[in-house]
Amino acid sequence: MKNEIIVRQLQKTGLNEKTAIVFSALLELGGAYPSRIAELTKLNRSTVYKILLELSVKGLVTEIERGKKLFYQIENPEKLARYAKTQADMADEAYKKTRELIPELEGIFAMNPNKPIIRYFSNSEGIISIYEEMVSKNKKYEMLSFSHGQAFKDYLPERSLFKFIKSKERIGITTRAIVPDTEENRSYNEEVFKGLKKEVWPLIRFVPKEVFPFEAEITLYDNDKLAITKLTSEKLIGLVIEDKLIHDMFKMIFELVWKSDQVKE
Repeated sequence: MKNEIIVRQLQKTGLNEKTAIVFSALLELGGAYPSRIAELTKLNRSTVYKILLELSVKGLVTEIERGKKLFYQIENPEKLARYAKTQADMADEAYKKTRELIPELEGIFAMNPNKPIIRYFSNSEGIISIYEEMVSKNKKYEMLSFSHGQAFKDYLPERSLFKFIKSKERIGITTRAIVPDTEENRSYNEEVFKGLKKEVWPLIRFVPKEVFPFEAEITLYDNDKLAITKLTSEKLIGLVIEDKLIHDMFKMIFELVWKSDQVKE
């Protein structure tokens, strides 16, 4: 039982299970031939040889030749702590060098024209930032959306919603949206865009809620971005894909649905 406890504790230092078993056995014996360690641990002899070689390279055991056979002795256990400290220092240095390299790597990544940029959000601040981004460039465009209008209205804080729609009005961003046909969604424009120029009121078409009861949103914006947001459950999800090809593919899908017989004004 004692050895089992030591093995579990050794694993916490970074040794894998089999290495911890061999180290523990050698610690108990003080020194032994590989055959004796394999007998005691019930591990394959070739596995024991490999582990002993790794421990020797790490400076945790000593390898001695006795009568043309290799005999292994345990080093002072303090060397295990020094080895762990060395590994931690190396990891810290690797992390530091990686952080220094990030700007250069990001520059190379951004220059790749064929790689979509994907961003994921799982909290309210991240979700709100997606909608803020839609109106952040002061650039006029047409926004397209498969939307659950009421869920969008209910989710966004009143101040964020007002800022969003006023920015759309100021910039001149127009919207076409396809939403489930519900009483709440039918009154969405009058409730949300009341007092704003009619030109920026979303042009909405409706699909039967029984057939298409979607509650997430897919929004095409800024001519090359696609946002998917889920606002109606405890687990918020926001995903932004920045890629012209994917954006245009979903735009074609939107246009097909917009002209479908299932869609009504």
